[in-house]
Amino acid sequence: MEAVVSDYGALLISLSVPDGEGGLVDLTLGHDEDDFESWRESAAFFGATVGRFGNRIADGRFTLDGKEYELAKNNSPGGIPCHLHGGVRGFNKVVWNGTAVEKDGANGVKLSYLSKDGEEGYPGNLAVEVTFWLSDLNELIFDVEATTDQATPVNIIHHSYWNLSEDHETPITDHRLQILADYFLPTGKGLIPTGEMAPVEGTAMDFREPTVIGDRVDADFEPLQLAGGYDHCWMLGGEGLRLVGQVSDPKSGRTMEILTDQAGVQFYSGNFLDGKTVGKNGVKYPRRGGLCLETQAFPDAPNQATFPSAILRPDETYRHTLIHRFRW
Repeated sequence: MEAVVSDYGALLISLSVPDGEGGLVDLTLGHDEDDFESWRESAAFFGATVGRFGNRIADGRFTLDGKEYELAKNNSPGGIPCHLHGGVRGFNKVVWNGTAVEKDGANGVKLSYLSKDGEEGYPGNLAVEVTFWLSDLNELIFDVEATTDQATPVNIIHHSYWNLSEDHETPITDHRLQILADYFLPTGKGLIPTGEMAPVEGTAMDFREPTVIGDRVDADFEPLQLAGGYDHCWMLGGEGLRLVGQVSDPKSGRTMEILTDQAGVQFYSGNFLDGKTVGKNGVKYPRRGGLCLETQAFPDAPNQATFPSAILRPDETYRHTLIHRFRW
């Protein structure tokens, strides 16, 4: 396997696995490695390290310890403005300091960044370290640690788009997905969670058994109709690092397992890809040409009292581990 990581944006540029014929095949969407301008201008978050708070915050506002904070409103699904993925210049649009690292059974790169007090409207100086590991067990490991000198929302996530086939001009609707979750978070028209924790049983959101994505992505089910497909957070049972799901491509036989220590996973089925974005090797990515499985805290957690807290305080350390384990 081979992983390429950029110190701009702490981006995963590519992740390649053996193709069975002595070569490698890249399983991620994005831009060519030497096309920096496309990476810089991209609004799709290909391969991005997203923060300070990944996913959406309603109306770009939250109240913390009695003080209201206002963030950029850089997204408006359904015509309803919100804050998305850290703002106009989130962690995916800054330069990180990188260094090569090694440990038994793995090597990688550690990237560090200081998000200063007031950056994108967030309080506190947040010191972040992101490490990408490539292990001898065919794993890509995304490890994050962060500390702060003021209370602040933190939800740092990895946002690669995956297509396990070798043909990235075809959608991922034939991939089989499993998410080990009994509940999901319904959203309103603006794709902000309503606060309800709804059972997946009997709905198009039930992926407890491996299911072909295309079978129900356009089902007559309000959460899917509002989002134009899957773009929702599932509540993950258990605690600590554990297996939470997998995706497989029936044509190639490739499988990617997902392990994490987070409370939720956002499954996004690439609904906003439009066939116009020119990606690697000149490929134009079609609608649903890639999928994202973003392990994370719950969306809009700073505004939802019933959700697990996503507030980091000065005496705490934020940690997030996400493992992609591959078989072919």
